[in-house]
Amino acid sequence: MNTPIKDFTDNYAKSGIIRAHMPGHKGKFPLTEFDITEIKGADSLFEADGIIAESEKNTSEIFHSYKTLYSAGGSTLCIFTMLAMCLMNGKNRRVAAVRNCHRSFLNACVFLDAEVEWIYPEYENTLVSGKITPEAVERAIEKSSPACVYLTSPDYLGHITEIDGIADICHKHGVMLLVDNAHGAYLNFIGEPPMHPNYHGVDMCCDSAHKTLPALTGGAYLHINNPKAEKYEGYAKEIMSMFGSTSPSYLIMRSLDECADFMDTRAGKYFNEMKLAADKAKSLLSPVWRTEDTEAGKLTLFTPPCGYTGTELADILREYKIECEYADHTHIVLMLTGLSADEITYIGKVISNLPQPRIFVPTPKIKSFSPLEKAMSIREAAFSDSEEISVSDAAGRICARAVSCCPPGIAAVVGGEKFSRESINILKNYSIFKVNVVK
Repeated sequence: MNTPIKDFTDNYAKSGIIRAHMPGHKGKFPLTEFDITEIKGADSLFEADGIIAESEKNTSEIFHSYKTLYSAGGSTLCIFTMLAMCLMNGKNRRVAAVRNCHRSFLNACVFLDAEVEWIYPEYENTLVSGKITPEAVERAIEKSSPACVYLTSPDYLGHITEIDGIADICHKHGVMLLVDNAHGAYLNFIGEPPMHPNYHGVDMCCDSAHKTLPALTGGAYLHINNPKAEKYEGYAKEIMSMFGSTSPSYLIMRSLDECADFMDTRAGKYFNEMKLAADKAKSLLSPVWRTEDTEAGKLTLFTPPCGYTGTELADILREYKIECEYADHTHIVLMLTGLSADEITYIGKVISNLPQPRIFVPTPKIKSFSPLEKAMSIREAAFSDSEEISVSDAAGRICARAVSCCPPGIAAVVGGEKFSRESINILKNYSIFKVNVVK
């Protein structure tokens, strides 16, 4: 596959030209020779009609989307853009969203003044992950008549929602379906048909390429898919330019360009080998360790039955030169994408050989989460005067900004909601002891 951004920056780095333009490093330090600005021939991310547009088209063909747009501002910029496109008519500002969303969605709701109808999943001992059904989505649509439905799949622990049925419900009601697929770009190469949302009826979705593919941090994709979404495609770049930096990184864009070549030529073979190694590691652990039923590229363990908290296990693995993605009281998450088969096998062997103390580790029972009383909009709360107080004193107070730990950035309490005793106890379980409340 041709790599137009890489080729242009390679040639420019070799040209010996005097760089009387931004950036200030002038290409004289390691890696910076490829970091340029919108000079002649370099195209412009938000008005792309040259090498960037060509590279985006290459990526779109790989993902079988109607249109794929690059983001140098991560999936956050894509989420802001998707929501803005759905709400741009100004008549319907309602969004039905599954509660275990990332805080970037909540920030977008603040700036877009969106009204959220929450869909509560069936939690399984953690707020990070939960099961959502088409029936729950349909109830939310019938209750609030939203402009769109928004869900996260895979979630942070690696559980995948069955999107097809939800897409059918959304389209039956004439509602667009948006999916935060930040952790699942590589799913384009897993399964037949692929497990990526693009193949399962979504109108728009975002991928954080940098999370699971060989791309620099901040590199992401916005995929636009069905005919209803096409009419907004012309606005997408314009909206992205409103929320993104006016100086998007050419290093990030170059990495997305090179990533397209990787996906075209080597990704299929690599991810097949990765999945085989991951399946083998999980089977090695499953007789004793409780492995969650997750996407191929994540190894997620529910640790209490084996006598560890997730954080304790993460500390032990660090001694074996293994750094996990996430750990809390009950879970540990290891991201396997990008690792070699040997590295994945090593992880499996290390964990399988650990002694199990068989001590009792208390497990919080979070099967459901009672909806909190809404006192004002997310936007109102975010721009109100606020103060920081102890979470123990927060009962009945109005949350000013979403309360979450990051990672994973899942909010237990959202701006504008009143703290309940239940929510306070949950926050303490996640070691959150200070919160901001409206004065």
